[in-house]
Amino acid sequence: MRLTIIGIAIACLTSAMAMATDYKAGSIEIINPWSRATPKGASTAIGYMTVKNTGTIPDRLTGGSVDAANQFELHLTVMENGISKMRELHDIEIKPGQTIEFKPGGSHAMFVNLKRPLNKGDRVTGTLVFERAGKVQIEYTVEDVGAQRSSDQMENMQH
Repeated sequence: MRLTIIGIAIACLTSAMAMATDYKAGSIEIINPWSRATPKGASTAIGYMTVKNTGTIPDRLTGGSVDAANQFELHLTVMENGISKMRELHDIEIKPGQTIEFKPGGSHAMFVNLKRPLNKGDRVTGTLVFERAGKVQIEYTVEDVGAQRSSDQMENMQH
């Protein structure tokens, strides 16, 4: 009985780890890129991920692109006088050892002028451009419209 429970736990952990999608270029790691499904008629979508610099020198995320939109922008959400506002950023520095989380209510990638709606379960092909690490091909997993985190993150928390 004990071995069965341990076996099930290992299988769950292994499958959850296999589902998470991570990318690496030089000292930059991009962990679990995801987006939300878009409501009918939406012209923008948002991309989330975690970016980690495992190296000893800083790098900068300077831009990117996605196949589902005509334009890609980097944004930071800030609170001003109790009002949430987005600011476009030209680049984002990732210091040595630093991890930056692109998440709901914070920094994010904005997909502008969508070419098609994003539906749960879709995959959106994209490229991130770093000053030192260069271009990194990634794929965003599309979650529910109201998702606060990706299903891979939720799956990892449950095991």
